[in-house]
Amino acid sequence: MALLNYTQQGSGPHVILIHGLFGSLENLNMVAKKLRENYTVTSVDVRNHGSSFHENSMSYKELAKDIINVMEHLSIEKANFLGHSMGGKIAMYCALAFPEKVEKLIVADIAPVEYPPHHNQIIEGLKSIDLTLAKNRKDADLQLSEYVKEIGVRQFLLRNISTVDDKLVFKCNVEFISNCYKQIMVGFTNMPSFSGETLFIKGGQSDYILAEHREKIVALFPNSKAKVIQDAGHWLHAEKTVMFNKIVEKFLA
Repeated sequence: MALLNYTQQGSGPHVILIHGLFGSLENLNMVAKKLRENYTVTSVDVRNHGSSFHENSMSYKELAKDIINVMEHLSIEKANFLGHSMGGKIAMYCALAFPEKVEKLIVADIAPVEYPPHHNQIIEGLKSIDLTLAKNRKDADLQLSEYVKEIGVRQFLLRNISTVDDKLVFKCNVEFISNCYKQIMVGFTNMPSFSGETLFIKGGQSDYILAEHREKIVALFPNSKAKVIQDAGHWLHAEKTVMFNKIVEKFLA
C-alpha cells in the first residue's frame, strides 16, 4: 500500500490538513504553524501532488481512503479535519464515509456540489511547459504566461516545479491530474449525512460557495454553520491568515 507523503508537528489533539488542486502540504503552513501550538498537526500531500505517489485515478473514495491510511499508519483514532478547496471535498468525503474517524470538520471555500470545469486553461498551460527548454522557473513562467495571465496564480502553480540533478521537473503529475479532472469536479450524492460539528469558511469575494448550495450543505452536514471572511477570495487562508486562524482555533476549542 502506497502511503501519502506527510509531515507531523506539535502535540495535543489531532488535526489533519488537506490542500487543494495543484497545491502541496506547504500551502497550509501558516495554518499548521499556529495550530501546532495546541494540536498535533498532520499535513499531507494528496496523491499526484507534492512528494506523494502518482496514480491515474482520483475518485474521492480513493482520495479519502489515502487519508484514512495515513491515520492508521500513525495510529490516529480520530482527528479534526481541515481542507481547502479540493482538500475540503476530500475532508467532507472522509466525514461522510468514515464518520467515526472525524471529530470536527472545517471546510474552506468549497461546497459538496459538482462544479463546472474551470481549470482547463491552467491545465493546458501546465501541459504546454517544455521543461527541457527552461533553465529556471522564470523561463517556465514565460511559457505559462501565454495561458495564465494572473501573476499570483502562475507563482502558485510554478511551485510544482523543482530541481533534481540540475534539471527542472514537475513534482505533481500534470498528466494524471488532467485525466482525472472530471473526478475532482464531482458533487456528492446518495451519501449518509455527517452529524458532527462542521464549519464552512467562505471568502467574501469568492463564488465557490453560493446561496443555492445551502440546501445540499444542510442535507449532508445538518450540524454545520458558516463564517464569511470579508475581502478574501478563494485563497482566504493565505490572504487573511490571522482572521482565518482565529476562526479555526475558536471552532476547534
